[in-house]
Amino acid sequence: QVQLQESGPGLVKPSQTLSLTCIVSGGSITTKYYYWSWIRQPPGKGMEWIGYIAYSGSTYYSPSLKSPTSISRDTSKNQFTLQLSSVTPEDTAVYYCARGTTMMDYWGQGTQVTVSS
Repeated sequence: QVQLQESGPGLVKPSQTLSLTCIVSGGSITTKYYYWSWIRQPPGKGMEWIGYIAYSGSTYYSPSLKSPTSISRDTSKNQFTLQLSSVTPEDTAVYYCARGTTMMDYWGQGTQVTVSS
């Protein structure tokens, strides 16, 4: 059973960098041909896919994102990290990590991130 757990600060100030980590257990993030995504849900809105990091380490991001975005990984810890730079209050959301790209089969429980001064 694959399990994912998000961790990171719940409050970030505008213009700062948001950093969230997803710790994966029960499966390796380097196993072919799995992809590991970040998704968010702003208050009162639908799910928004942010991007993924592949088993190979390659990344792809949603072109609609306004904040500079980076997804990296630490294979020794079996975890991957999302960084959003220069955040604004529009980046306030519940952030999820999941396995997959368009169809996700395992999800983390989600973590609330609020961007506010």
